[in-house]
Amino acid sequence: MKVTIKDIAKFAGVSTATVSKVINHKDENISQPTREKILNIMKEYNYIPNTAARSLVTKKTKTIGLVIPDIRNPFFHELARGAEDKANEEGYNIIFCNTDDRIEKEEKYVSMLIEKMVDGIIFTAASKRMNEFEHLRNNRVPIILVDRDIDLKDIKGKITVDNCLGAYEGVKHLLSCGYKNIIFLSGPLSTHPSIERLKGYKRALEEFHIPYKEENIFEGTYQSGWGYETVKMLLKKHIDFDALFCGNDLIAIEAVKALKEAGIKVPKEVGIVGFDDIYMATLVDPELTTIRQPSYEIGYSAVEMLINILEKKVKTKEKVVLNTELIIRKSTMHR
Repeated sequence: MKVTIKDIAKFAGVSTATVSKVINHKDENISQPTREKILNIMKEYNYIPNTAARSLVTKKTKTIGLVIPDIRNPFFHELARGAEDKANEEGYNIIFCNTDDRIEKEEKYVSMLIEKMVDGIIFTAASKRMNEFEHLRNNRVPIILVDRDIDLKDIKGKITVDNCLGAYEGVKHLLSCGYKNIIFLSGPLSTHPSIERLKGYKRALEEFHIPYKEENIFEGTYQSGWGYETVKMLLKKHIDFDALFCGNDLIAIEAVKALKEAGIKVPKEVGIVGFDDIYMATLVDPELTTIRQPSYEIGYSAVEMLINILEKKVKTKEKVVLNTELIIRKSTMHR
C-alpha cells in the first residue's frame, strides 16, 4: 500500500506538520519517542518522501551539480570522488555532468542543473571558456569554480592549486639533474593552469641562466593521444631535446610510450616530468616523476565551501589555493 504523509501522521497520532518536521530534520523540539515512532512507521510502510514536494517547502533539494570536462581523465576521477564523499557526509546528492571540454555541452548542463533546482554547482570550465554564462545573470544558484581559474562575475568561490610553483619545481628538478634542453608539452594555453605552468617553466630556466626558446613550447590538449603523436612528430623532425616537462600525466605517459617505441631510454637519454600524480603514474615503466595535485582534496573542499555558502557560514567570495608537491620517481635521474 502506498502511504502518504497524512497516513503516517494518522498512524502515529500526530499532525502532518510534526511528520514534516521529522522528514526535513527540523525536529529539535519533538520528543525522542515521538520521533522514533514516526521513523519506525515510515520504515514499516517503506515510505519514501517526495523530494520534489519537499523542496517546494524547504527551498532546498539537497542536490549539487558537478560539471567536469573529461571523466576519462583520472585527475577528475579523484576530484569527483572527493566531492561525492563530502556530499554524502553532509546528506547531499550529486549529479555528475561530463562536458567533453565543449562549451555548448557546458551551457546545456548548467542550464539543466538550474532547471532541476540544484542547491549549487561545482564546475571546471571548458578550456575555451572565456566569457560569462548568459543564463547565469541574476541567477541565485551559487557556483564554485575548481581547477581552471577564470573571471566570472557569478562565481561564489574558487579552489585552485599553485600551478606556477608546481611547474617551477618540476623544471628545476630536471635542470638540477643535468638536463638542459627541456621541451614543454603544454595543454591549451588559453587556460589559467597552462599559463601559470608556463610561467613556472620560464622562472626555472631563468634561475639556471638558460635562455627561453619559444620553439620549445608545444601547445595541445590534455586529452588522450596528443602526447604520443607530438613526441612521434618531435622525433620524426629530429628536434633536439633531452627532457620533457608535460602539462599532465597522461601526456607524460604517452611520451614514455613513444620514446620507448623509438628505442630511446628514459631517463638516461630523456628525462620526463608530469603533472597531477594520477594512479597510473606508478604503473608506467619507468615510474613517473610528477607534480602531485591534491585532486581528492579539491573536490572535497569544493563541496565543503559550497555547503558553507548555502548555510550562510561564508558571506564573502572565497578563493583557496592548495599546494602541489614534487614526487620524484624513476623517469628522471642525475646525469
